[in-house]
Amino acid sequence: MNEKQPIQKRRYITGFDGLRALGVLGVILYHMNPNVFKGGYLGVPIFFIISGYLITDQLVKQYQQKSSFDFKTFYKKRLKRLYPGLCAVLFTTGAYIVLFQRNLLENLHKIVLTNLLNVYNWWQIANGQSYFERFANNESPFTHLWTLSIEGQFYIVWPILLLVLLKVLKKRSHIFNIIMILAVASGLLMAFLYQPTVDASRVYYGTDTRMFSILFGCALAVIWPSSHLRQDIERRDRVLLDTIGIVCFVGMAFLFMQLTDQGAALYRGGMFLFTFLATVLVGVIAHPGADWNSIFTNRLFHWIGSRSYGIYLYQFPVMIFFESKMTNIAEHQVAYHITEAIIILVISELSFRFIEQPMAKFDYSQTKVFFKQLFSLKNAQSTATKVVSGICVVILALGLTGVAQATTVKPAKANNSELAQKINKNKKDNSKRNASLAQKAKEANAEKLKLAKNASLSKSASLATQKSLEKQAKAHPVNKDLEKYGLSQIELQKAQNLQITAFGDSVMLDGQSMLQRIFPQMIMKADVGKQMTAVPGEAQALADKGILADTVLVGLGTNGPFTPDQMDQLMRVFGPQRHVYWINVRVPTRDWQNNVNATLQDAVKKYKNLTVIDWYGYSNSHDEWFYDDRVHPNTDGGPYYAAFIAKHILEDPVSN
Repeated sequence: MNEKQPIQKRRYITGFDGLRALGVLGVILYHMNPNVFKGGYLGVPIFFIISGYLITDQLVKQYQQKSSFDFKTFYKKRLKRLYPGLCAVLFTTGAYIVLFQRNLLENLHKIVLTNLLNVYNWWQIANGQSYFERFANNESPFTHLWTLSIEGQFYIVWPILLLVLLKVLKKRSHIFNIIMILAVASGLLMAFLYQPTVDASRVYYGTDTRMFSILFGCALAVIWPSSHLRQDIERRDRVLLDTIGIVCFVGMAFLFMQLTDQGAALYRGGMFLFTFLATVLVGVIAHPGADWNSIFTNRLFHWIGSRSYGIYLYQFPVMIFFESKMTNIAEHQVAYHITEAIIILVISELSFRFIEQPMAKFDYSQTKVFFKQLFSLKNAQSTATKVVSGICVVILALGLTGVAQATTVKPAKANNSELAQKINKNKKDNSKRNASLAQKAKEANAEKLKLAKNASLSKSASLATQKSLEKQAKAHPVNKDLEKYGLSQIELQKAQNLQITAFGDSVMLDGQSMLQRIFPQMIMKADVGKQMTAVPGEAQALADKGILADTVLVGLGTNGPFTPDQMDQLMRVFGPQRHVYWINVRVPTRDWQNNVNATLQDAVKKYKNLTVIDWYGYSNSHDEWFYDDRVHPNTDGGPYYAAFIAKHILEDPVSN
């Protein structure tokens, strides 16, 4: 760089701890309750911005002094800062899986390896790992570690790229322009790759689509280096900086409340705008002449911010393991989340004191001496050091055992439970049925449309159908075993020819065989982990082909909440001419159960063609109807589930 300015000694910007604290709290609250704290995931861009700013600020200052970088020292510091905590969470989580949750062993070896190599986010993309699937017996406790891989890739590549830019371009303005071009390209790629009807995990995880957050921080460091900022500025400049800070903070808060994690607004400019506002706020906090650094500086923020790395690392494993043991989360949301938060903070403090800080100061050239003293009978090391080291050795051994055992776990046998086998079988059977029913559904819809155009013909056909049903009920009864669940033989006969299109998740797929036994003409589009975002596209495709029936059944909400806007989008696809029956959810192991059911009740007031089937109210006092997960009906509960749904559809005059 050829702009020469006096360089101050590098200072610790305490306000960044406060910003980190808000960021990590937002992420945790989002993971605990994504429906209430729906913008909490935006804490991640804040981490990226601060990392980009501090690293670039440090490197540029070093280049001004030495005309080069000390790569060896840089990478050594990064390894000592990041890897002890990362290894601790990987192997501690692995040890827990070995001892208490062996259903998560599959791919553990690949997860550990890709995290250590800083490519875990790309492994998640390649293996179809969803960030947004909130309910599954094999939900990964490592999902959140994608951010560390992106930061790791940044630490590896950026110093080399920055050195080239400094050598070739020299001027800060030129370097800033190049960085901003790359950032804008990243933001545009995010908007281009996002598809509203597809799970957004590819866009969410990608280094290419998320790099603009780090690059914004890098660009800021180039034109706003901390060592060139002066405290003694004029009052009007101080007021201007503080006002800019207020505008940015208010704007960030607004976006935090408005941007949903899979909404088009987030990926088509929303996250980019949030990142821009957060970057400007970082610049204001970094300036010693503004008041925002002191606003974000206090003991609580410093404590949380200085431990934010560990808090981020341990939050997801604690939540996944805790919630897998608690079966009534929805009934005790506040108490359980407070308990989770306490556990996370305690573990993070222990990690900070006994792993992160000691290992950051440890002289790795003395490793051999350390272990020699550790196993020596003499008191060369304190008892506390030996105890902590012993615990770490045991955890490492158990974690490595899990990694070794994971190599022998075959994907097809990863979950061999009765429920898993049932769902897999139903999925295969359903796929075959849909193919054979599609043409028949298309013809039935065309015939129904023809009858609708002729009122007298439609009326006579309806009377003939009713007489035929009564005759059939007496001469050829069907599904007589289901009469004890409240279905009349006339209703069971009526169900035989009723055209229904159903969309659902694993709960509906669990009940597929019974539902399609009652409704043989039902086309069911159900899958494990399905969420609202996937359904509008599916429904529109069926409608375009003339296959979407006038009666629609929906069973979504088990895997995560959805917003009223998402509900509106789907109802627009169905249109007012179709009657929609929506099964509410019983998922006591997740805190969004009540939110989903409340959203459905609100929607009923808005849509006259929507009927909510209150499966929750009907089944909630019958734990004996469910598998151990308290969500999927077992062989006893299956008939109640299917018959209850059928009764609502068949008794409703709109669908008949």
